[in-house]
Amino acid sequence: MKVAITASDTFVAPYIVEMLGNAAVIIPDEAIKDQLTIDALLTPCSALIHINSRPAESSLERNDRQTKLEMMNAARPILDAVDRHGSIHLIIVGTLRVHPQWEPGEPFYGLDSTLAPRDTAAEGQLWMEENALDRAHSEKPVSVIRASNVQGVPLTGPPGNGILHRWARECQIGWINVPGDGSNPKDFIHIEDLIQVIGGIIENPPLTREEIAVGSGKGISMQDLANIYNSKTGCEIELNQNDDDEVFGLVDAWVLEERLGFRPRISLDEMIEEAFEVT
Repeated sequence: MKVAITASDTFVAPYIVEMLGNAAVIIPDEAIKDQLTIDALLTPCSALIHINSRPAESSLERNDRQTKLEMMNAARPILDAVDRHGSIHLIIVGTLRVHPQWEPGEPFYGLDSTLAPRDTAAEGQLWMEENALDRAHSEKPVSVIRASNVQGVPLTGPPGNGILHRWARECQIGWINVPGDGSNPKDFIHIEDLIQVIGGIIENPPLTREEIAVGSGKGISMQDLANIYNSKTGCEIELNQNDDDEVFGLVDAWVLEERLGFRPRISLDEMIEEAFEVT
């Protein structure tokens, strides 16, 4: 079984490639709009994983209206290639978006919640997801994976990914910048646990379509998290910093346990320790 990977990033994609080994078929960005090339690369594949994020090399801001158009134009060739393929499982890996009715203490993403993009780039992500889900059928199932606050060490080298690693670096200069007033909670997941989920979904596709949030189901407020860093290093805590790019809230994790028997293996304490070890 071969698995294709498109729009690869520098953090999640290398872990997926490592997991797949010889089964990985990497589709370079320049090949996506070449119909003959992408069709040839997909021919031996039973699944296609797309990292659904804003291109890192883009000069546009996340809230620039052109950003959505850029992301739509990048997604169309992938959706069209799936349409041309005889049978393939499309797996879209992205991030969670803010739910406007979310209240502290309630699940951030569960069966009864609705998605609300928090910026224009998220609108682009949601556009691809919705179009893919609309096209899904038994021969071409679709899995949408939305991950919450993924932390870990990139395989290609430092620095670590996520706020836990950023704070470990900031501690060295004596303070940490806390997004928001400290009351909002985050639900952290380690990259290795996210990869475990992706691997399970590759092995067990849905009948037609599914939307899955990936998180631990446990949250910690920014203030409580900052206090841990303060106790470890004595750093100052600077509240009310910019939180425009942050994802707050808790994932309703029972869906993952029911679907895959998944429970996170790496705890928040272990993620924090890793952040300090590699800093």
